[in-house]
Amino acid sequence: MRHILTCLLLTACAVTARGQNTSEEYIYPVRDVGRLYSANFGELRPAHFHGGIDIKTDGVEGKPLVAVARGYVSRATISAGGYGRALYLTLDNGSTAVYGHLSRFRNDIEQYVRKERYENRTNGADLWFAADTWPVEPGDTIGFSGNSGSSFGPHLHFELRDTPTQRLRNIVREGVIRPEDDLPPRIMRLHYIEIDSLDGVAVQRRAVSYGVVRETEGHYRLTREDPVGTGRKGYFVVEVSDRRNGVNNTFGIWRLTAWIDGEPYFEYRMDGFTHDLSRCCDAVSCYPMQLGSRNEVIRLARIDRAPEVFYPVMKERGMIRTEPGQVHRICIEAEDDCGNRSTLEFNIRGRSDTFRAQVDSEAVVLRPARTSTLRIGQEAMLTVPEGALYEAIFVQPEIRTAPEAPQGVVILSPAYHFLETTTPLRSSVRAAVRANVPWELQPRTMLAIRNRNGHLACIGGIYTNGAVRTSTRSAGDLVVVADTLAPRVRALFEPEADLSRAETLRFSASDNFSGIAAWSLTIDGEWVPCDRFPMKGTLVHFFDTPAIRKRHTARLSVTDACGNTTHIERVFFR
Repeated sequence: MRHILTCLLLTACAVTARGQNTSEEYIYPVRDVGRLYSANFGELRPAHFHGGIDIKTDGVEGKPLVAVARGYVSRATISAGGYGRALYLTLDNGSTAVYGHLSRFRNDIEQYVRKERYENRTNGADLWFAADTWPVEPGDTIGFSGNSGSSFGPHLHFELRDTPTQRLRNIVREGVIRPEDDLPPRIMRLHYIEIDSLDGVAVQRRAVSYGVVRETEGHYRLTREDPVGTGRKGYFVVEVSDRRNGVNNTFGIWRLTAWIDGEPYFEYRMDGFTHDLSRCCDAVSCYPMQLGSRNEVIRLARIDRAPEVFYPVMKERGMIRTEPGQVHRICIEAEDDCGNRSTLEFNIRGRSDTFRAQVDSEAVVLRPARTSTLRIGQEAMLTVPEGALYEAIFVQPEIRTAPEAPQGVVILSPAYHFLETTTPLRSSVRAAVRANVPWELQPRTMLAIRNRNGHLACIGGIYTNGAVRTSTRSAGDLVVVADTLAPRVRALFEPEADLSRAETLRFSASDNFSGIAAWSLTIDGEWVPCDRFPMKGTLVHFFDTPAIRKRHTARLSVTDACGNTTHIERVFFR
């Protein structure tokens, strides 16, 4: 108990004052909802931090979205992925508010955007507006909630950014949004990783994992009573999760702090970030473990290229050094953005055995500060630019057997291994793989990677002069493939259907491998805009003219990333 009280006292002294903005400056961004949440700021997502909060809209679309402060609508976007339909408000107080996954914009904005789409014959949109085009006062309706873009259910994604820098803000921690939350984070599991350096590369021993149980609310202990055995140099990894009142969703934590013998040596804190740092969540997490976990798996250490901004406290990069027989007390505390805390305490004891790093003599070193080019004979090449890696690593390029191909995919090369699938990449690497491809398959040829599940995933590229070249942020074995199947498209209405009372014209569309890249819809030979909802697998045209009970012909063309195209034609009445 004495150690727990010590940890709590140290934490209280370390709490940072919240931002200058207060909740009085803003009103709630959506009306007529229960004010429940499905995601918070800074959660660790695949290759990015979550940039805002997700507000539940009671399972339905169409909730009014309102301006949170005085300003103007400065941008409107429509895209198949990401935020789908989104609005950006530049506010007089120096912030930008972002509303994502809308079903539609306010009528005047919707009509303007529709006009631009028709004139430019584009399904997407990215329009910017001057301050005097769409001025707003607090509480003005700007649009309606929805489920567009990369959304798995109706909700509002809401952000506040500093306008000059576009730095995203933790609006719950700042008090702009105040969820009901008295539930402390959950500490799920502990891991210890011993390291040794070889040629300037931190080589890791296999992680040792420890079970964790809750003694009382907010207080955890290990399932073992003996001290954790530690080596000469190593660090801890903690799996954590958080909950909020009234929902079953899991959330990310705000801060993770660690002490050794009462002295703080590590702190991770998520107060905000700029877009160029979003992908660095893969350096904050223990990436190989994060890939297979439903929790946040946070490394209590800072690797070479992890940004310092996330670590207010950092001694010896978070490394713990122990001599054989030495005993220390570790206290780890997780805190959510509403101030709830949980602690885990345990002893460590230095082991007598010594871990010595060993690697194959043919392995080569890749370093973050250097551009490196790897080759496998004359067939394959991978260029890893400066800054693409977060830390130095050993690699051993080799040729491997290609995996089994999905239906409609032709394997055209062996698998070329350069980087493990557990290697996080901050920026793109450049790949080029040679292969003898029959001329009829050349327009459909691209590169794929074998992912961590052993399956092929498309990464793109173009076949020219006997090789496929592309850039990618995905790591895995490279394979030359050809995608020969066109997208599957089906009308979601019967032939000759009466759609005079319908608001939309709907189709289902999916692809076997390379993914849908483009689509075009005409009605009676005239191009019309069509929205894609990838999570639902649908393409939707929203009728924008009154029904005249006339026979119409709709023709939809859908093309995948390899150029395979499907056409469908269907008659309806409206």
